[in-house]
Amino acid sequence: MAGLETTAHKDTEQDLVERLKKGQKQAFNQLVSSYQERLFKLAYGITLDREDSLEVVQDVFLSVYHHIQTFRQNSTLATWLRKITLHHCLNWKRKWKRRFKWHHQSLEQENDFESAEKNSNDPELLFREKQLEDALMIEIQALPEKLRLVFVLNAIEGLSYDEISEILRIKKGTVSSRLHLARKSLINSLELNEK
Repeated sequence: MAGLETTAHKDTEQDLVERLKKGQKQAFNQLVSSYQERLFKLAYGITLDREDSLEVVQDVFLSVYHHIQTFRQNSTLATWLRKITLHHCLNWKRKWKRRFKWHHQSLEQENDFESAEKNSNDPELLFREKQLEDALMIEIQALPEKLRLVFVLNAIEGLSYDEISEILRIKKGTVSSRLHLARKSLINSLELNEK
């Protein structure tokens, strides 16, 4: 059954790519609605800024619009889009030549009220969760770029070692060691903060 779903997905993706290459507006709208949120989360994990992430994603879709003819389908459309997003994020960083901003904004701002309402019975728990989230985001920001990229792609995007290896053009073993170092560093930093 899973094989049928994968084949159906490939057929759907291939159809979408063909329609994009023909310049169909509906296909482009479908692409945006299907991938916008995922790419935003990836960009946010790197830029750590909501407005900059929205701008990056907009640039990604413009790139796709102008360069869809170059997509040879050696990888999935999602992988190609992630590579473009990563490229734009790294260019964003180089362009501004600045440290990553740190005024963490929740990706789920619209849902903050709902989650606050659910946890309103225990404000102390809500406060502790928020403190932990803020502390974790600060420590992720402090990671060296190579470790942060691997951590974001794995923990936020949920990509496998093989996918990260392909996107970053590094060996699978390198992905594993960087992810191990990132996790170890985060655990150590968070433990120090608790003391």
